[in-house]
Amino acid sequence: MLTLTTSQRETILATCVRALPNEGCGLLLGSPEGVVSDVIPSENVADSAKIYEIDPKVLLSTFRRVDHDGLTLVGVFHSHTHSEAYPSPTDVGQAPDPTWHYVLVSLAARPAQVRSFRVIDGRVNEETLSIED
Repeated sequence: MLTLTTSQRETILATCVRALPNEGCGLLLGSPEGVVSDVIPSENVADSAKIYEIDPKVLLSTFRRVDHDGLTLVGVFHSHTHSEAYPSPTDVGQAPDPTWHYVLVSLAARPAQVRSFRVIDGRVNEETLSIED
């Protein structure tokens, strides 16, 4: 299970909408239990509506923060501009860590759809996404 606050969900959505017509993306910090403490937006340096790439500067600063503050990088989020909120074969192939949560936003849906997944050994499993105030 992954837990976000309403404000964190709104930050994710706003990041993805601002990136249009490209995919939006960013990182998630939190606890090993899946409670998100911070959403780190990133520019999509792939500059694409079909793939995303976190800005290396954002990755570096986030890894430094994780090391310095004893935080945990628990996942990543990105949007699909014209398809459902479900990991594509490209997403599955690029999933770097089986412990991460992969949050997908569909901007094709109205209202936008937000879902969370785990990707382990190439298998996609949807998990409960809890939104708390």
